[in-house]
This record gives sequence, structure tokens and C-alpha cells, in this order.
Amino acid sequence: MSEIHIAYLQTKHFGSLNGLRFLAITAVLFHHSPVKGMLAELHLIYGRGFLGVDFFFVISGFLITTLLLRERLRTGAISLQGFYWRRALRILPLYLLIVTSVGAYTVLIKQDPGAAELWPFYYIFLANFLVGDISLLSPTWSLSVEEQYYVLWPLLLILLPHRALLPVLAGLIIVNVLGIMGMFGVTPPAVGPLRFALPTATYAPILMGSALAVLLNGERGFSILHPALAHSWAAIGWGAVLGFLLFVLPSDVTGLPNLALHLTMTALVGSLVVKEDSVANIVLKSPFVVRIGVISYGIYMLHLIGLDIAVRITSVIGLPPASFVTNALYIGFSVLLAEISFRSYESYFLEMRHKLFGTLWQSRRANRKDAL
Repeated sequence: MSEIHIAYLQTKHFGSLNGLRFLAITAVLFHHSPVKGMLAELHLIYGRGFLGVDFFFVISGFLITTLLLRERLRTGAISLQGFYWRRALRILPLYLLIVTSVGAYTVLIKQDPGAAELWPFYYIFLANFLVGDISLLSPTWSLSVEEQYYVLWPLLLILLPHRALLPVLAGLIIVNVLGIMGMFGVTPPAVGPLRFALPTATYAPILMGSALAVLLNGERGFSILHPALAHSWAAIGWGAVLGFLLFVLPSDVTGLPNLALHLTMTALVGSLVVKEDSVANIVLKSPFVVRIGVISYGIYMLHLIGLDIAVRITSVIGLPPASFVTNALYIGFSVLLAEISFRSYESYFLEMRHKLFGTLWQSRRANRKDAL
């Protein structure tokens, strides 16, 4: 095993990924920005903010798979108890608070037609299959995609031999891309308000992040990818490729264009985790950028509430919703709400991630080794 690969495997924290989260959440904020429509008239690139979610997927797939593979290398097994405990503490507290409070407001107070039928499906993470949505909960479809991935992928990591992981991932990605392009000619089944069809932004990017983790975890895969990822300017180069694709691709990026975007995003993630001292890190590791990346989950969950508050305020003072003042208030409230949530609510649960189940699992491991 090469010294470079050993150094990568011993890296405990990929600091540049918070910088990528900053870029991803910035794109999402712009996607719902009240001034997006005005700028989109200049060029369709201004309408591609939804791809920020795809970037989050790639990062998530890479990190989750890397952590699980390293756990198996370190302890000899993967603790599903520990994994689900950590994920639940990171995702569920804020998610359940928002789904419950927004759902109760929409169903019980506003009494929006059809909301009562949709509300229960947010609790079982099927929002990505709903034919409608509760407006302030619309971003939660991506949490459904992630939770479905969390249910299946750790099990596959445990059950499948290591050599089968990449072929399985490649097959799932191909099925996703072809399914979105309608190549199978299958009518999606529908049950109540659910339609089980592959959404436009699907599982492919999170699976690509997983594939990147599998490749970099192995010495052979690492040596193959290293030349394309390890140059100090590699992240800048892949970022430029991504920007070029965003500029030249047609308005509908469904299918193969999306595949090209996701592959480039994956290469960008790879270049940053392989080369921690990349030139791009001058920006990506700056304190403000890192902080926004750290609270990006809260911003994502709360930004439509921030937008609603901003629109209400500017309407009172007689400004139109599509104004730069509204936009500034929208971004400010989104960041402020997320910061408050992280400091006073989410951090309490994050401190528990390595207690209880995690501690119990480590104790069991130690006892088994002592018995041997």
C-alpha cells in the first residue's frame, strides 16, 4: 500500500467538503430566490440552482460509504445500530420538528385542501413520490431519497462481497438513468397520492458518491483515479468543467446531461478529498464558507420559512416579492434561523451521536477481542 493511499485512509476529516456544502446550499437558496426569474431571463444557467441538491447527494454518498468502509476496516464489521443512531440524531430532530409544526399549521390552521392526505407520508420518508406537496415542506423530498438510501446501502455493504460493490453500483446508476429517460416503458404504479416513478433528480448522484468512496478505499482504484484528482489545480479544473456544462447544456438536463453533471460533481469531490491542500481550499476553507457549510442542513430545511417571513415583511412595507430587498431578507433569515437551530437545538443531539449505541457497540467489540 502506497504512502499516499495510507495518508488518505488516515484522513479523519475532509475539511473542504464544508466548502462544497456552502456552494451547494448557495445554489439551493438561489433556486428559490425571489429574483431568480429576472436573472434567468439573461441565461438558463441561472435556473440550475436545483442541482445544488445533487451536489449534496454526491457528498453524502461519499461520506457515508467512506465512514462505513473504514469502520469495517478498523473493527472488522459495520454496526447498523451505530450507523442508524448517528444518522437519526443528525437528521430527525430538526426534520420532525419542521414536518410537525409546518404540517400542523397547514392542515389544522390554514386547512389547505389535500394537505391532510399528504402530511403522514412526510413521516415515513416518501415525499419524493408524492404527486403534490405541502409548499413549505417541498425540499424534504431529498431527505426521503437519502433515508431510502440509508435503509438499503449499509445492508448491501454488509451482505455483498467487496468485489461486487462497484458492479452493483454501476448497474443501479444505469437503471436510474435509463428509467428517468423512459427507456423501460413501464407505467409507474400509483397508490393514493403516491406515484412510484423516478424523479428528475434521482438516486444516481448519491450512488456515484458511494462508488467514488469504494474506488478510493481500495489501493487499485485509488491509483487509477489519483492522476486525475491529485493535482493542486485539479479541483479548479473540475469546477471549470462543471461550470462549462452548466452553461452549455440544454434547459432539460434529464438523462445523459444529468449523468455528465453528476460525474463531474463526483470528480470535483474526489479532487478535494484526495488533495487536501488544493488551491481551491483557499476559498473553501475560509471561516465564513466553512460555517455556512456546517449549518447548511438547517439552512436547507428552513430556507422556505425564511422566504415566507421575508415576503410577508416586504409586503407590509409595500415592496414587491421579486425585489433584491426581499432576497436579502430571505437569505438573512434563512441563515439566522439555521444558526439558531444549530446552536440551541441540533447541537444537543449531535453531542449524543457517539454515546449509547455507539458506546455499547465499541464495548461489545472490545469484549469479543478480549475473549479471543
